[in-house]
Amino acid sequence: MSPGDVPVYSMGGRMKAVERRVKIGEVVLRLVMCGLCAITCALIGTDTQVRMIFSLEKKAKYTDMKALVFLVITNGVASGYSLIQGVRCLVAMTRGSVLFNKTLAWAIFSCDQVMAYLLLAAVAAAMQSAVLSEFGQPEMQWMKVCNLYRKFCNQVGEGLVSSFLASLSMVTISFLSAFNLFRLYGPNKGRGNTSYTVSM
Repeated sequence: MSPGDVPVYSMGGRMKAVERRVKIGEVVLRLVMCGLCAITCALIGTDTQVRMIFSLEKKAKYTDMKALVFLVITNGVASGYSLIQGVRCLVAMTRGSVLFNKTLAWAIFSCDQVMAYLLLAAVAAAMQSAVLSEFGQPEMQWMKVCNLYRKFCNQVGEGLVSSFLASLSMVTISFLSAFNLFRLYGPNKGRGNTSYTVSM
């Protein structure tokens, strides 16, 4: 650079700092969500309880309730997806590339939205089944299953709490991906990474 050239940054330092904080937050949330989804799969997938009812051995397992099967599958997919996205974010931060192209931003935004809706739907369906198992439905003569399988129901409840927290994390991540996408269309798009040289 010649002595007459002075680099002028238009809010570049502040924008980069904000972008870095957003990326760090996204990495943390994705890894937390990955862990919570894995905990959900472990808690519900390994949950069994055997009871003797009228001299017959009955075993409760998560595959007996389709809503729990859907929950375990969804959390498994979400765990793998968030791990892949977390690694992608780490690689992007290591290389120093914070902004990306619109096509990739749209793909990430769309996948995050789908994953958030899937997790929320799975949690809602499993919670409805859990409420029916806990309280029954006297009008339809559906009995309370949790009176017989208390340990099983308690472990399912722990898995539901973990999955609910994971779904909240995914909703937050989808807001971050929306921020990452729509700032590419704003008047200040890419300005945080651009430096201007002025001759004097």
